[in-house]
Amino acid sequence: MAKPRTLYLCRECGAESSQWFGKCPSCGTFGTLDEQIQAPATTAHPGRTKTKSPVGQKKPHPRQAQRFSEISDEATLRISSGSGAFDRVLGGGIVPGSLVLIGGDPGIGKSTLLLQTANQLAGGGDRVLYVSAEESGRQIKLRALRLQGDQAPEAAILDQHLYILPETDLEDILREIEALQPAIAIIDSIQTVYFPALTSAPGSVSQVRECTSALMQMAKRANIAMLLVGHVTKEGAIAGPRVLEHLVDTVLYFEGDRYASHRLLRSVKNRFGATHEIGIFDMGDRGLLEVPNPSELFLGNRESPTPGTATIVACEGTRPIVVELQALVSPTSYASPRRSTAGVDYSRLQQILAVLEKRVGIPLSKLDAYVSSAGGLAVAEPAADLGMAIAVVASFRDRLVDTHTILIGEVGLGGQVRSVTQIELRLREAAKLGFKRAIIPQNQAYSEGLGLEIIPVSRVIDAIIAALPPQARYDASPEREQG
Repeated sequence: MAKPRTLYLCRECGAESSQWFGKCPSCGTFGTLDEQIQAPATTAHPGRTKTKSPVGQKKPHPRQAQRFSEISDEATLRISSGSGAFDRVLGGGIVPGSLVLIGGDPGIGKSTLLLQTANQLAGGGDRVLYVSAEESGRQIKLRALRLQGDQAPEAAILDQHLYILPETDLEDILREIEALQPAIAIIDSIQTVYFPALTSAPGSVSQVRECTSALMQMAKRANIAMLLVGHVTKEGAIAGPRVLEHLVDTVLYFEGDRYASHRLLRSVKNRFGATHEIGIFDMGDRGLLEVPNPSELFLGNRESPTPGTATIVACEGTRPIVVELQALVSPTSYASPRRSTAGVDYSRLQQILAVLEKRVGIPLSKLDAYVSSAGGLAVAEPAADLGMAIAVVASFRDRLVDTHTILIGEVGLGGQVRSVTQIELRLREAAKLGFKRAIIPQNQAYSEGLGLEIIPVSRVIDAIIAALPPQARYDASPEREQG
């Protein structure tokens, strides 16, 4: 009888090693190899069986495979979650038989979002199974009653279609799903579910991988949509092996500042829709409420402008969002100036400061520079470069950018303004919010009749002249404010 052998699995990438290393040989991460005991195989690998070819070989025919033309191309009916923002991030709703992984920091609202979704789905007549591996049934009910407030705590339709299962054993969970046959099953969370046949602890690489694989097979076989909650590491990535994100169909991240009320649900992988879509919610006493117009949330106060502010239109997936960028340039008191960002890419700021000094002639190498986005929205796309550059120059010169002007464009290393994608979508969003002018790249194609004065520019210096015309220096004295 073969003896069990010891393997070391990387919790980040899932790579296997026969001996322990301080650094994973595959992904190069330190301290991620965990010891696992692998039981000996009892049967031969199915791919290694040998079959003899018959003497008079007949025409081969498939046993289970289908021709491409034989596969049905009927549109899949999605299940609405009851939230427009959640459906938008999923690509139009929940696809039956799909696996959706939702990750986020502790206390950000993952369980609240899924409990509200379960209530909405049960209210629509869909049978929902909520598997809680972290809370008891009474704790879930108390949280549901707190979110419902003065409403009827137990509607008959919810009592008929919503089921709660406090369980951590994977085999018991699969038996319950097989017996109940729900339309949607919610697993909260996948790191606390364990497979008894494995000797490793819950949350380990092998446990997470095997549990997710078993749930995936159940979802595909029974056409049950499953929503999985995943814990995140201190770096913000979903805990467990990377193979976990490859197994599921959709990966969502629930983000937000715990000191702010708004939450962002961001899609980073979606086999049934566009990636990088976002849904914005507001956390209140009654749970998460959808924000219908997110541009107003991330747009600053345009009634009292200050120097160093510029407005851009960022695209998250197919959703345009108007965001105000704020910059502050001041003399440094240290040997090397400080650069700090909040919501924008630090390396992009360094690049733009170098372009402004080299191509425009603005001395920024001896000045501190701080750039942030209003509302805390993370803006990483290159289309925000032009707005960032104008905000820095406006702060340096103490000039005001017109509050009805929008800035769209990527800044190249030669000082040129490069074209961006989805310009039509960005301009329509700006016109809807009452903007009058738009400074865009020169060779950008757009439709007429948007109600905007379009100013095409080819270089950064042209955009600075258009956005900051000669004017009196901004006066922030108390006499001006009283006047």
